[in-house]
Amino acid sequence: MMDRPIIGIIISVIAFVTVYFTTPLLIKALAKRNMVVKDYNKPQTIMVPRPGGPSILAGILVSEITLYVFLQSVEILAIIITTSLAFFVGLADDRKVLGGWFKPLALAVAAVPIILLGAYVPHLEFPLFGMVKIPELYLALIIFIIPITGNTINSIDVLNGVASGFMTIASFALTICLVVIHNYDVALASLPLGFVSLAFYKYHKVPSKIFPGDSGALTLGAMYGSIAIVGHVEIIAAIALLPAVINSFLFLSSVKRIIEHRQIKANPVVHTEDFKLQATTDKAAPVTLVRLILAQGPLTEKEVGFIIFKLGLFSAALAIITSFMMGVKP
Repeated sequence: MMDRPIIGIIISVIAFVTVYFTTPLLIKALAKRNMVVKDYNKPQTIMVPRPGGPSILAGILVSEITLYVFLQSVEILAIIITTSLAFFVGLADDRKVLGGWFKPLALAVAAVPIILLGAYVPHLEFPLFGMVKIPELYLALIIFIIPITGNTINSIDVLNGVASGFMTIASFALTICLVVIHNYDVALASLPLGFVSLAFYKYHKVPSKIFPGDSGALTLGAMYGSIAIVGHVEIIAAIALLPAVINSFLFLSSVKRIIEHRQIKANPVVHTEDFKLQATTDKAAPVTLVRLILAQGPLTEKEVGFIIFKLGLFSAALAIITSFMMGVKP
């Protein structure tokens, strides 16, 4: 078999190049079909093509299938199937706004192939404390993880470039963690996620030329969750994703029910006269990470995004430190 570093280079190039060159084509196709939405954080009326999920999925599938040809791993197959199912869940929601419970339930179904293929280890590994065996409970945990990671990335997709930029940071951190714990095959499988996110960020950053939509965000989040499960790095993955997890927790705890962001009437963020972002004073508006960041005062969209990226880098560093602690006994 070809050396792992060479395989890693091949699939990374495939993932990046596929998204880099298919996204402009997708932008033109969406614009031609008038599949555009307004960018509400711009002073002028700007219509942005949406969704970018197809190009994201294309990059993931081409690279992961190539990797599967090399490794013939059931873990890679599980990642491919679950990620693809999540894409179709998001695509359905892109075409028609469905109920708040649709995505969590549908993403739970998308997690089933991981169980059916047996691509998991039924226990959790904690730093310092070691392994906790929970065979039956772990099956339920799998069903919860994919909806959580999918909707977590979807919930942070509120500003230009944030979802793709944040996923670039978190996924590369996860790859490093997998290498640290010597899970090299799953580390290879995680590489395309980082390079797909990075390539898409080129078109998603401020000012966005395309939005990922639910199909893009759920695809990225579900793949991240799948890697966490099959790579047996659930705790580490949660740490790397911490800012997005906090955002989801704040949102759910303030609205007290599962609801689509597009169904929220009171916006947590308003605009100043010079069109900077400012936290609302409306008590009915949900609490979010962006609203907390803006509590100190108005900022531009790009400034808020960079703060989120800094939080992502900090969480990524914590995740990497945690991976070194795995297997260390107190």
